[in-house]
Amino acid sequence: MGPATPLRRRTRARPAATRAEGGSGGDGDDDDVRCEACGSGESAAELLLCDGCDRGLHIFCLRPILPRVPAGDWFCPSCASPSPHSKKSHAAKKPKQFPLVQTKIVDFFKIQRGPAAAAESSEGKKRKRKAGGIRLVSKKKRKLLPFNPSDDPARRLRQMASLATALTATGAVFSNELTYVPGMAPRAANRAALESGGMQVLPKEDVETLNLCKRMMARGEWPPLLVVYDPVEGFTVEADRFIKDLTIITEYVGDVDYLTRREHDDGDSMMTLLSAATPSRSLVICPDKRSNIARFINGINNHTPDGRKKQNLKCVRFDVGGECRVLLVANRDISKGERLYYDYNGSEHEYPTHHFV
Repeated sequence: MGPATPLRRRTRARPAATRAEGGSGGDGDDDDVRCEACGSGESAAELLLCDGCDRGLHIFCLRPILPRVPAGDWFCPSCASPSPHSKKSHAAKKPKQFPLVQTKIVDFFKIQRGPAAAAESSEGKKRKRKAGGIRLVSKKKRKLLPFNPSDDPARRLRQMASLATALTATGAVFSNELTYVPGMAPRAANRAALESGGMQVLPKEDVETLNLCKRMMARGEWPPLLVVYDPVEGFTVEADRFIKDLTIITEYVGDVDYLTRREHDDGDSMMTLLSAATPSRSLVICPDKRSNIARFINGINNHTPDGRKKQNLKCVRFDVGGECRVLLVANRDISKGERLYYDYNGSEHEYPTHHFV
């Protein structure tokens, strides 16, 4: 994820003792502020005040947690949720599932159909066999691997439906490429040469592997991944079959914008694309409107040994044809059913992950 913006306390919560006594709040100081969930007054900069009831809650005591203090109005779960007896509240707990109907899923993801797609599939299998032969000759060069789709078409359909469910629930549309929207950063701004300290170039053979993955997805040969909903972590992603070390999981995509325009954005999934020597040229990926499965892969708490143990992906920025691209790659073998996690910070160590679960 991109560099963190300074966390801002929206306002001061009234002291818990004063609320209990029905007082007006008095002149209480920061030490009197208490979180309704844990009762602690520590981490005051991460303590939210509900705009509906004045209750205080830490961003890390919420479930799911919030990565940063939101810029706009915020309401606690009690104020934000309708009556527990209403149908709407049950729908909020469990997102409405996308129809498991092939034609609807094909249309949602704009899957290619016809002889051209079949020809591409045959070509892809030939290339994969050739690449395997090369790997046996040169073991020292650790080349990236294309993902291995599930063999069962019905299983792939369920995987795609799970992503469609998550995208629909979050109000986003599917995109598998970086997008450049008028009024945001133009494509000409995405220049790897501007990276402070330089950016590693993705080798030609790995570029071909990445392009192969893109073509496979375009014709419906999906990565073996399921998006599931967890009441604590929210939407998260797990492996639906065994995944080998160095497998390309996905590219991180979304709208490209200047970091300076997003410093106070309360989106929880921004990713650094370009960290330029001149800060005004730095770019971030914003997947809130257009995105793929990368948006739902969670980060680790990289301040604890247990958090680091969960990491099974690495997030790497590459120079691909002179442009910056972000790839999520397996950094070890991943078992079926294992949830995917990567380090939001990579080498930057700026994003606050202290309270990630």
